Amino acid sequence: MDKLPKTLLEVVQYFANEDNCIQFLAAKRWPDGKPVCPTCGDTRVSFLAKQRRFQCAVHHPKRQFSIKVGTIFEDSTLVLDKWLPAMWLIGSNRNGISSWELHRALGVTQKTAWFMLHRIRTAMQDEINGGKIGGDGQIVEIDETFIGGKARNMHADKRAAQKSDLTGSYPKSVVIGALERGGKVRATVASDRKKKTIAPFVKENVAQGSEIHSDEHAYAWKMDDDFTHKIVNHLERYVDGNVYTNGIENFWSLLKRQITGTYVSVEPFHLFRYVDEEAFRYNNRLPMSDGDRFNYLVRKIVGKRLTYKALIGKEGVPAEAF
Repeated sequence: MDKLPKTLLEVVQYFANEDNCIQFLAAKRWPDGKPVCPTCGDTRVSFLAKQRRFQCAVHHPKRQFSIKVGTIFEDSTLVLDKWLPAMWLIGSNRNGISSWELHRALGVTQKTAWFMLHRIRTAMQDEINGGKIGGDGQIVEIDETFIGGKARNMHADKRAAQKSDLTGSYPKSVVIGALERGGKVRATVASDRKKKTIAPFVKENVAQGSEIHSDEHAYAWKMDDDFTHKIVNHLERYVDGNVYTNGIENFWSLLKRQITGTYVSVEPFHLFRYVDEEAFRYNNRLPMSDGDRFNYLVRKIVGKRLTYKALIGKEGVPAEAF
């Protein structure tokens, strides 16, 4: 494609042709124009136009492979003219798109649409070596939030079963995040918000030399030996000069709007993928256009795969158990 697609209509029209899909993905997967065999890594690969498959010059099992092999699309029977519009939709919609909306838009089952969205969220995850944020006096805001249903909306039996006898509260999932002011965010689901959990997260994601801003809960996990640390007490004020956590609070607002407004009900087991989705969208916001975001997402599909068994937490369980 000579130029980036700018609208959903352009995406649908262009990718209705399977050859266009293959050429587009090949250009993103192998920018130097040299296809690589996913089995042996050899670059002596030719394209079989009639079969729409690639073939490695080295004789070995699976020497022929499709453009889907080694990507989030692997082993999917869905054609690419459904996958690529789905990637556009989840990447461009500010609050995401539900599986029910996607199933109506693409003409697939809701279960298929749900699986597709989770596979795309796998591509949205940050690379392990994505680097740290902050450094050299940069301000990084650290905060945590709670995700979960409100007690008043629960059925009485469920409310009674979930209430803690020790604290009198109801369990919610903890999400901790770090936001470089004016820059990128890192966020993850955590088991709790104690120092033994937050401190490793901060060290792993925030560069030395950063100035950390956080709320009063930080008195429980301050890391003065590693970072300059400033605290704003939200019981007194939300802004103290240039010390505030409004940036990360804004991210939490976007995350919760996505979950409560679009997805409505998210199981804690899957929550981390929804956090990854919102972080991807936040980190690739304006001035990046929808077309830029779509192209970047397509480049991230390689080497990431999510099977249905892994998705539902039954990887390793024999097929006959289903």
